[in-house]
Amino acid sequence: MIVATSNRAGSGQRPERARTRLRKGDTVFVAAGREKGKTGKILKMIAEKNRATVERVNMVKRHRKGQGVQSPGGIVEKEASMHLSNLRLVCGRCNKPTRVNIRVLEDGKRARQCHRCAELVDG
Repeated sequence: MIVATSNRAGSGQRPERARTRLRKGDTVFVAAGREKGKTGKILKMIAEKNRATVERVNMVKRHRKGQGVQSPGGIVEKEASMHLSNLRLVCGRCNKPTRVNIRVLEDGKRARQCHRCAELVDG
């Protein structure tokens, strides 16, 4: 959730980043947008912007200028980031997109839990 702050151009302030229960390496389902229905693994998290890059999802083409013999120019396809609100974690046990709960274990540690089947996602 983004906290409302003054975010005027040139103010040097940004909205606070939302807490997320998704992490790099998680398998996620795209719940909304142009790529709706696809699944992939999170390659990169951009927490400051509440975005993530998902493997083989939201592909864009970039026109690159060549940098000599080592890296020739051309049209390069790469993954663009997506907003975290469009992603849902895929549970390893029930294999369905789900919300994520936090459960406090007996030793006091916090672990993520599938909302559908109550299986621990990590740990």
